[in-house]
Amino acid sequence: MPKNLTHIFIVESDFTYTEAELVQGLKARNQRVFSYLYDHYSPALYGVALKILNDENAAGDTLQEVFLKIWRNIDRYNEEKGRLFTWMLNIARNTAIDMLRSKSHRLEQKIQDVGDDVHLYTGHLTVYQSTDHLGLSKVLEKLNKEQRIIIDLAYYKGCTQEEIATILNIPLGTVKTRTRLAMIRLRNLLKAL
Repeated sequence: MPKNLTHIFIVESDFTYTEAELVQGLKARNQRVFSYLYDHYSPALYGVALKILNDENAAGDTLQEVFLKIWRNIDRYNEEKGRLFTWMLNIARNTAIDMLRSKSHRLEQKIQDVGDDVHLYTGHLTVYQSTDHLGLSKVLEKLNKEQRIIIDLAYYKGCTQEEIATILNIPLGTVKTRTRLAMIRLRNLLKAL
């Protein structure tokens, strides 16, 4: 690409914007410029979010948040520090990382994992197979189904008791009781070995 065309963006076949005009349009809250920006840059920004989050729905939500941040924070953009596209990529990357670290995203992933593994609760849980060399799979099978699910979520998926209550849609007190009873039962079963 010729050097003098590196800052030109084509809106329509007969209309072009320079990067400076795009920034000026965004700062003026020109919705036509913003629509152009969304139409032409959302695939690249979505790709950044998807690569980090590995979840299409979360990446879509993140993309919306990214464009809100661009709209709200365009006055913070400094052309001396870098290109507009680089600035937008950094917003996308940082927003996706923030989403990845957020408590709600981690809970959503755990809920998704439980949904994917629901067929496992009818008998053996696959995580038990990895501990079978310790003989724990046979011990864990002796727990009732509700206790096995609680132990799986708490110890193998890393859920807190509050998260388990949310995932299973049961009161927190019930989760605590089932956990305590499961631990007592496991202790007694392991003593008998």
